[in-house]
Order: sequence, then structure tokens, then C-alpha cells
Amino acid sequence: MTSTSSPAIGRSVDASGIQTNYHEAGSGFPVLMLHGSGVGVSGYANWRYTMPEIGRHFRAIAMDMVGFGYSACPPDAQYSLDYWVDHVIDFLDAMGIEQTHLLGNSFGGGLALAVTARHPQRVSRLVLMGSIGTEFTAPAAFNAGHGYEPAVERMRTLLKNFTFFPDSITDEAVQLRYQTSTRAGYQSTFEKLFPGSREQKMKAMITPDEQIKAIANEVLLIHGREDRVVPVETSERLFKLIPKSELHLFGQCGHWSHIDRAAHFNQLVLDFYGRP
Repeated sequence: MTSTSSPAIGRSVDASGIQTNYHEAGSGFPVLMLHGSGVGVSGYANWRYTMPEIGRHFRAIAMDMVGFGYSACPPDAQYSLDYWVDHVIDFLDAMGIEQTHLLGNSFGGGLALAVTARHPQRVSRLVLMGSIGTEFTAPAAFNAGHGYEPAVERMRTLLKNFTFFPDSITDEAVQLRYQTSTRAGYQSTFEKLFPGSREQKMKAMITPDEQIKAIANEVLLIHGREDRVVPVETSERLFKLIPKSELHLFGQCGHWSHIDRAAHFNQLVLDFYGRP
């Protein structure tokens, strides 16, 4: 299967000059789903199992951020939190969406947090899963993709960092992300996304405490107790900072609670979004 036939390639929309790849399912009030930053990630790879369930009750949309997946990778792009926040807002504008729920995983959580802090009127409720966005001590697995060179078994090893149950990393998941990682120009772009150490990568996505404390939206924080990529203390810290927040911890669960605890995760998110 070539990259041009990848199931990760969906529809495309021009978001202020950035061709943005996205998938969607269902109808109704929108839920914009923001992916993580691991090697070979895309909106589809991150959310392909979650999107149909959310789409039973909402309009679930998974976009590829600029520089990731099958969205544009402008050669002159200056990747930063500001740049990605602008891309999210430009995407919402291009899709004609005035307000949305947000669901963010890891990097996507830090991004969703920043979007909510800076553009609260564009966000209804926010769900953060294994999210970054505040200071924490980054474990080794946080930077596991640094120096990655495309190989199927290397990808399999990387993905096993994200789950509590190793058997949940299927051949399909490995091939899907490996395929994206072999896209022309991918390696050079990936190196530009987060240059430097894992600590620099984490700090580049921080929203200042005072901005976090000012968030008035309802926020659900979800974290796996055995997360080896982003420590659970990160969500505990966000819980202390965000006034209208609640925290749910899953035991026997890694960084991908939407995989390790799929059924419970989906119901938790749907119940939160569906409240009056």
C-alpha cells in the first residue's frame, strides 16, 4: 500500500493557505479531535477507533495539524504553539464552525488547552487525555521517537510505549504509522517540529499558569495511572489549576487510555459532552 492510498488520507480543506487533511463521522454539535506528536501520527491513526463512537452522538472531526500526517508541511514554516493554535482556529473558520467541543491527546491536549485559554468563545467543553501543557519532568519515553529511522519493527517498539497492554499494538496500527513516516519529506519535517531535548519540547507547549487558572470552560482530565510518556502528575497539576475541572484516572492504563480503556473512555467522554 502506497502513501497515496493510505486510509489516513481523508478530505482536505484550505485553512488560510494550509491544505489540511481531516476525517469526520456523524452529525450534530462538533467535537474537534487533536492528535499527539509521535512518529507517524495523523488524526486518523490517533482517533480511528474513537471517532465512530463519538460520531454516534456528535459531529466528530479529526484533523492533521500542519507538519503532521497528510496536511501540508510548508518548507518555510516556523513551528510553534502559536502557529498550531492559529491553524486550529483557521481550520474551524474554514469549516464554518463557530464553537466546538475539543478532545486532545498528549501534544494535542497541550494544544487544545492553549486554544481554550486564548479563544474561550470558540470552545464549549474540553477533554484532555494524557495531556501536556504544564511543567513536568519528562521521562525517557517522552522523547522515544528522537532520531527515528523508518523501520516496521522500530515503529512497533515505539508504539508499545503508549499502551499498558502490548497486544493492543496491532500490525495495522504499526503499518499505518510506519507508512506515514515514510512519506516524502517526512523525516526532515519531523526534525523541525520539536528541535532540541525533550525538556525543550515540553516547555515549547506550556500555557502559563495564570492563563490556565483563567479558563472558565468545563474541563475533563483523563489519565492512565501507568502512563510512561506523560506522568499522571501532569493532569493532577492541571486539575489543581483549572477551576471547573474534574479528573478521572484509569488503573492498568498507559498513555493511550482511549485504547487501553476504550469502552469506558468513550462513555466518559460522551457523558461529559452530553451534559445539559
